[in-house]
Amino acid sequence: MIEWFSVNTVFFSLWGYPMSYLEFVGTLLYLSSVILIYRKNMWTWPTGIASVILFAMLFYQIQLYSDALEQFYYLAASIYGWLFWRRTQTASEQKASFRYSSLKATGLWLAICVLVSFGLFVLMKNIHLLLPELFAKPAAYPFTDALTTIMSFTAMFLMARKRIESWLYWITVDVIGIYIYFMQGIKFISLLYMVLLLIACLGYLKWHRERSRTHD
Repeated sequence: MIEWFSVNTVFFSLWGYPMSYLEFVGTLLYLSSVILIYRKNMWTWPTGIASVILFAMLFYQIQLYSDALEQFYYLAASIYGWLFWRRTQTASEQKASFRYSSLKATGLWLAICVLVSFGLFVLMKNIHLLLPELFAKPAAYPFTDALTTIMSFTAMFLMARKRIESWLYWITVDVIGIYIYFMQGIKFISLLYMVLLLIACLGYLKWHRERSRTHD
């Protein structure tokens, strides 16, 4: 059973690419959670919780430490989102709760992303020196990994709060993620991010249009 959670335990090979149980199941669950949130379905949150636990194991094993730590935030944010969405289930609350943040709030979130990303980059660049017993190898792509981590943090929180612009953060993260994961050799997840990019674009258009219709 424990071997199934190793990135080196191969489930099957696809065109010469060894697919681990961990990557395959985690990817399917994550994709399912994104499709569910696109449809504004409450089940996105428990499905996402299962996927982030598996992805935390995966990213740690391939030295994407920022991404591994990111999953613990996703776990907390998913629990928060689940509870918050449950409190706004009536039709009137649903229509009112999906909206854009104010211009001031948007500017504040962007500033936080830039500043915190730089701080995380400095930490991740030296994490193998600070904690060699936990992080035996240097972090891969410390700057872009840190940037997408903080942008994902922001996007996840905004999505839990039903903010439409959260999809724009995900679009940026997906574009960068396609490159990083391909270069790290986890091509199935890179392919997943291409699908996620498409869903993020469609999700933004869907939420934006529905919001516009409620204000006509």
